[in-house]
Amino acid sequence: MPAPDIYHETVKQALVQDGWIILKEHYELKYKGDRLYPDIAAEKSIVAERGTQKILVEIKSFLGRSFIADLQGAIGQYVMYRNVIQAQGLEFELYLAISEKVYEEKFQSPLAQLIIEENQVNLLVFSVDQEVVSIWINLRAIEN
Repeated sequence: MPAPDIYHETVKQALVQDGWIILKEHYELKYKGDRLYPDIAAEKSIVAERGTQKILVEIKSFLGRSFIADLQGAIGQYVMYRNVIQAQGLEFELYLAISEKVYEEKFQSPLAQLIIEENQVNLLVFSVDQEVVSIWINLRAIEN
């Protein structure tokens, strides 16, 4: 099983403070004999349920040498996990959790905006210092 992201506990606390109940921290997606972990490359998932809405959160620190390489990896994983969730008819909405700093400094670029919009990536933006959710961006809700 992959190791937790450096922001795992921060995001977990932010979700709890936002009223979510943590169902499982080591969530595993299975698809026809394969096991997928929403956070690979040394990261973990958090699954939470709030009311009738269920979310699966993938946490990414974007601390690699190249933001573009990190973005490629994160979006590829996100799309793969979303496809499995949809194929199995699971009731989870998938979110990519990123820090405010990454959101403000990297995700405002035209390339990042294009990739996020075209791939309908839902974002959970969190404050590292305050351990709170700053922004929820659900692109499917915006379109509907």
